[in-house]
Order: sequence, then C-alpha cells, then structure tokens
Amino acid sequence: MSIRVLVVDDQSLVRGGFRTILDSEDGIEVVGEAANGEEAIAAVAALSPDVVCMDVQMPGMDGLEATRRITADEASAAAVLVLTTFNREDYLFAALEAGASGFLLKNSSPEQLIEAVQVVARGDALLSPDVTRRVIEAVATRATAEPAALAPAAGHEPKPAPELETLTDREREVLEQLAVGLSNAEIAERLWVGEATVKTHVSKVLMKLGLRDRVHAVVYAYEHGVVRAKR
Repeated sequence: MSIRVLVVDDQSLVRGGFRTILDSEDGIEVVGEAANGEEAIAAVAALSPDVVCMDVQMPGMDGLEATRRITADEASAAAVLVLTTFNREDYLFAALEAGASGFLLKNSSPEQLIEAVQVVARGDALLSPDVTRRVIEAVATRATAEPAALAPAAGHEPKPAPELETLTDREREVLEQLAVGLSNAEIAERLWVGEATVKTHVSKVLMKLGLRDRVHAVVYAYEHGVVRAKR
C-alpha cells in the first residue's frame, strides 16, 4: 500500500516541487494539494491521506490551526509533518502542542523529505538531533519564563499526573532518557538493555500516558516535573 500524502503550501511552485519529489518514490503517492488551512482540512476529510506535509505561514487559516483541527479529528488518522525554517521557536512549540508528528527544514534534501514522510507514516515522530535540541530548549525556556504554567511554585513540587503512577520503574527511566533527546540505541546503551526492549518500553510509555509520539513525550516530561529545565 502506498503512503497517501497531502501537500499544503500557499506557493504553487513549492507544492509542485514537493509533489515531484514524493511521486518519484515507490510507495508514496501525492493524492492532493491545498493552499491554506481551510483547504487542507477539507482535503483531509475528502482524501484520507496518511501524511499531511503542512506549511506554517499561509493566508487565511494558518498551518498551526489546521494541524490542531486535523489531529483533533477522531475520524482522521493523518499524521502532520510541519515544514519549517526553524527561525521561529514559537511556531515549533505551537506545532508540537497542536499535535504535529514531525518537523522538517524547507531547505532539506529530497531524500530527507522522503524519509520524513516514511517515518511519520509509520507512526513514529521525526525527531532529529537538531529538532530534539530545539524542542528541549523551547520547553526549558518556557519552564523558566512561565513558572506558573510549567515550573513548581516557590517551595512546592509539581504535582505529577496520575497516569505517571502507572509506569514501571524502567518505563520511568526510559521517559527520563527520552526527555533529554536520546535515541533508542543511546537509551539501550545507558540502561544496558537491548534496543528492541527499549522500543517496547517507549511504546508502553506513550500508550500509558496517552501521547502521540516521542516529541510529545519530551514536552510531557518537562510539564509534569519528570525532568527539570536547567536554569
């Protein structure tokens, strides 16, 4: 079965370029295009894509609001890959909160675009080291700048979410390692277990905490005091 892709960008030349790249890869089919958020939502409902390649800045409804609505729709199984220039950290974090599963620089290579689509189509998060660092930096900055929202009040510990209590000690360790951006291989090396075992633990952590992917595990860990932002 081919991966069905919807390309969303307000520039027709960009959409055409992405279509050409993706359609050239066996196993990927671009099933539609959209020029703004409203068109994207309608196209997702009509075409049932597996992956939406979403631009952020578009006229009318932007990519962030469209991502929020698409990922909140229980009738849609589409994963959203946000295309960003990384020059706006607020966009990165807002896209995370909206439910995006991956981030890609617009100047990435064709091979990287193809791989990104394949990764998010599998249900994984596209979490490159650069993206991981930026996510962690963004969460840490918010934790420092917004103590009422993410950091404990003076003299008080953050109240862990009840679902954290469902994690085993090992699963908690894995979540802590995820939060600092380690890959499965790196976690396996640190915990002296096999990489397949780590993958199983990661899946259980995401399931128990109701998280979409590894990217959102990073945010969750900071927001609920599993790890602390460096000050």
